[in-house]
Amino acid sequence: MSPWALLFIAGLCEIGWALGLKYSDGFSKPIPAVLTVVTAAISVVILSHAMRAIPVGTAYAVWSGIGALGTAIFAVILFAEPVNAMRVLGILLIVGGIAALKLA
Repeated sequence: MSPWALLFIAGLCEIGWALGLKYSDGFSKPIPAVLTVVTAAISVVILSHAMRAIPVGTAYAVWSGIGALGTAIFAVILFAEPVNAMRVLGILLIVGGIAALKLA
């Protein structure tokens, strides 16, 4: 599998554990808490494999960008977080940064 595909999968796992933190309610709910920890571990392991071929700075920035972007989008959908011009601009800047790093 390509390192960029691995990085994308790791980013999706990043979204999963970030949302899991919310669902675990401060790790007071056992099942969401366990799933959060497992998903975080999977994300980091896959990220480490992607870093074999992608420079660490680029891989980490893209991984965290995918996580931030996806988490922000899902937070609006799942938790009714507000959408306004500044949030949309921030998301667009994240997407632009990820694209720039991929093309660099």
